[in-house]
This record gives sequence, structure tokens and C-alpha cells, in this order.
Amino acid sequence: MAEATAARIETSDEDGNSDDAGLATERDDAEDEGKEPETSQAVTERFEQQVRDLLQWVNERGNRSGLFGSFEIALIPKVFALARTLVQLFLALRNERLSKDLPTKQRVRGKWFTAQNPKRRHLGGFFGKVCFWRKYYSRDGGGEGFHPLDADLGLTTDGFSLHVVSLACRLATRMPYEAASSLMSLFIGEPPSHTTIEHMVLGLGAHARAYMEQAVPPPGDGEVLVFQIDLKCVPTARDAELGRRRGKRPPNPHPESARHRGRQKRRRAGPKKRRKKGDKSKNGRAVTLVVMYTLKVSPDGLLLGPINKMQYASFAGKRYGFAWARAMANRRGFTPESGKRIQFVSDGNPDFRIYLRDYFGDYGKDQLLQTLDLPHVMEYVWKAGTACHREGSEELSTWAHKQKRNLLLSRGDMVVRQLKTILAGVPKTGPGNKSKRKRLTDAIDYIQNNLDRMDYKYLRDQDLELASGACEGAVNYVIGLRFDHGGMRWIVERAEALLQLRCIELNGEWDDFMAWLGMASTGTSQTVQSLNKAPASLPQKAHTATGR
Repeated sequence: MAEATAARIETSDEDGNSDDAGLATERDDAEDEGKEPETSQAVTERFEQQVRDLLQWVNERGNRSGLFGSFEIALIPKVFALARTLVQLFLALRNERLSKDLPTKQRVRGKWFTAQNPKRRHLGGFFGKVCFWRKYYSRDGGGEGFHPLDADLGLTTDGFSLHVVSLACRLATRMPYEAASSLMSLFIGEPPSHTTIEHMVLGLGAHARAYMEQAVPPPGDGEVLVFQIDLKCVPTARDAELGRRRGKRPPNPHPESARHRGRQKRRRAGPKKRRKKGDKSKNGRAVTLVVMYTLKVSPDGLLLGPINKMQYASFAGKRYGFAWARAMANRRGFTPESGKRIQFVSDGNPDFRIYLRDYFGDYGKDQLLQTLDLPHVMEYVWKAGTACHREGSEELSTWAHKQKRNLLLSRGDMVVRQLKTILAGVPKTGPGNKSKRKRLTDAIDYIQNNLDRMDYKYLRDQDLELASGACEGAVNYVIGLRFDHGGMRWIVERAEALLQLRCIELNGEWDDFMAWLGMASTGTSQTVQSLNKAPASLPQKAHTATGR
């Protein structure tokens, strides 16, 4: 236990990222000099006095006129104060119990540590900050020591309880950091600031990928595995904007006036360059999103689902999406040796074929079904149809639905022939003809290059998927709702931490994630650092060998 704590402290010291409220500083030593820790008996007596005072206060309020609402509002801080005292009592009892069995000196990883006088610590919990004392071991010869009680209780090296860290990060996956802090202030004694919540997200997010790579597969899967992949661009900050953010800020002569503060900021930046038609200010960075679920065969032969749907998203690139999909397919029992069917549904992105071959190339053709998203095909068909029919006309609608019927009969070759016939009738020159020929050529190439993935008749007969609607919806729900709003400009590494945590939350795995970190148990967990000022970097490479 002490060895785990010492190891954690050494790691925090090397990283230089820890806002460690658990290690005693020189200032704390000066304040603690001559002070005696409050015993559990003293805390018990203080709690009993608080209860008597509270009962007297309730009797006084009950014997005079007044509204219930005002009584309830006044009661909340008093109940929170009682709860803080109970927390202090628990900490004092655990410290006294643990201190009885601790030696004066102990050796941890070949280094000797000597017990010192108890050190004070403040811990921010659900009911507010509490102060408690615990024994401290200093390293002989100098260097950082450790607190055995912190490891025994599973406390982080930071100034907040694990429950508060978990709650703050969980809220941050669904709303902006400032909104999360404001919401917590409605029901928590002393909530963390929005900056601290961001550091919490970076701290927990650093462990998210490792958790998802080893996550236990969900029980009760069906007989067919379906996975879909799509991309979504998230607005990111440009280098010039980052330079302004990180540069030294000039003095603000009117901090009390938002109008003048904004006016000076615009003057310093100078006039904005007007964007030309087609210029983008988003500076989007692609996120790869994978949606995976299973389908269960019913007694009447239909495929019911989705079952155990999971989502994974990352800025790391498309290859990582396929690597995660293959790892999850193996863990869920859909290996090449199992003989179970897998269906992959996507648009016509040419890179997907390459990565599918790299990670699923050892599956047989009958076992791995590749499907081109039908709505994407129809988008090309509708655009091509405007080359011979007026957009929005009944003739165009009739023609497009006829092509869809051909596609559903697995007659994509017939659709191609009709498009080529139309293309042959469009002159190479003349007003609008270049655009018409391009729309027709794009549709012909798109369908011809993917004919082997368009056996929609067989898919309908087997009750399999024809479209990637689950992934299209997840793109907006998982990514768009949290990362793509007006005014947002993300730093990729910081957004990655939040994105990974959001996937864990939306997959319904948050409690499992916290338990995996050792944050849901006490007595056996290693002391961890829950706050980081710097984000973890994106992974640089993925395995390319099939299935490994």
C-alpha cells in the first residue's frame, strides 16, 4: 500500500502536472506547527453539539410563522455542515485505526521512510471542503514522502474527492465546462471552477483509451455483428489564434466593463479579412466515429436489434477506428474461427477498403459482408438526375425512384447503363453541360467502383442493414452536440480527452470506467492523479497486422 503511494508521488513529480493538495508544503508545515490533530472523540462531541443546535433551531422555526420554502432553503447549509462533520469523523477514525499498525520506519522500493508528525489536508467533497489530519512519511535523505491514509482510502493526489471528480467530468461530457460548474453550484457545497473541471477531464481522459482497449464485452450479444464508420469535422483553433491565447495579455483598463474590454480586444486584433466565397473559418479536424452492435435471430428468422450498441470516436484517424473495431470484434467472439457473420456498412470512402483489408482481411467473403450505404448512393442518383430533369419536378422524382427499385433488386449495372446513356446525350460544350456531365460521371464512377458492395436484394432477403443510419445519427449525437457549436475552437489533444470520456458516458460504462481506475473502491486502489494541466498526446501509430 505504501509502495503504491510512493510510486504515484514519484510519477507526479516527474510529470510536473500535479496540483497536489495531499503533499505537505512548507507553508502547511508552518501553519501546522504546534497544532494537534482533532481526535475522533472531539469530532463526535462537536457533531452532537451541532445536532442539538439544529434541533433547537428547527423548534424555533416551527413555533413561528413563515413559509416552508424559506425554511427549506435555510436548512440546506446546516445539513451540509452536519455532513462535513460526519466526513471529518470518518477520516479521523480511519486515521486513528491505521496509525496504530504503522511502524516508525519502513522501506519502500529500496528507500527508507521515517514517520513524521501528522500533516493537515483539505479535501473538497460533495458537501464542501473538510480539513483532516493523517500521518506523513518523509524519505530519508530528502525527497517526496507519502501519506498512507491517502492510499488506504483511495484518495487522489489532488484536492477533490473521487465522487466530485467523477460527477464534474460526467457533466462536462454533456455540456460546456462553465455550464457544468454552474450546475454543480446548485447542489454541491463548493463546486470546482470551470478551469479545474477541464483539468479533471484531462486527468481522467488520459486513462480512457486504455480502458476501452481492455473493456469487458457486453453479455447477451446476437448472432450478427454490425459496425459502421463515418467521419465528422470538429472546429479547431489555428496557430494564429493559439498564439493570441497563449501570449501575454495586455492590462485591462476597464475590467468591470465587458463592452470596453471587447472593444479593446477588437482594436488590438485589427480589422478582419473578409472571407471569399468558399473560404472556411472552421479549420475542421476529422474525427473517426465507429458504431458497433449485434443483431439477434428471432424464431421467425428476422434479425432483431440493435443489441449492445457501442460508440468509439477519436481524432487519431481512420486506421484507429478499424483497429478498435477489430479488437472489439475479437473480444465479442466474432473471430474468423467463430464462423459468425460480420456486416460492415459505410459510404464509398476509398480508404475504408484499405483499412478493412488490413484489419479484417482474414475473414472469408461469406463471413464479412461489405455494404455501401444506400442513401449515399441515392444522393448521387438524385444529383445525376438533374442532368435530364428539372430539380424538384415530378419527372425527376419518378425517375429517381425507378433507379432505387433497380438498386433494391441488385441491378446497379442497369442504373449505370442508364446514366451512361444520359451522359452520351449531353454535349461536351454549351451552357451548363460541363456541370451536368460532372454530376453524371461522379454517379457512374461511384456506383461502378462499389458494385460488389451493393447486393441489396440479398441483404433484404437476409434482413441485414442497407444503410448506416445508426452511424449518421451518432455523428450528430456523439460529436456534433458537444463539439460543433458556433464560436467553438478546440485544441485537438484537449478535445480528444473529452471525446473519449463522452463515448464512455454514452455507452453506459461510466461506473465501470471509474471502478477500473480503482476510484470506486477503497483500501486497495493506488493513489492516482485526477487533474492534469497538459493533455495526453494522440497515439502515433496503430498495428497494421491483421487482427493483431
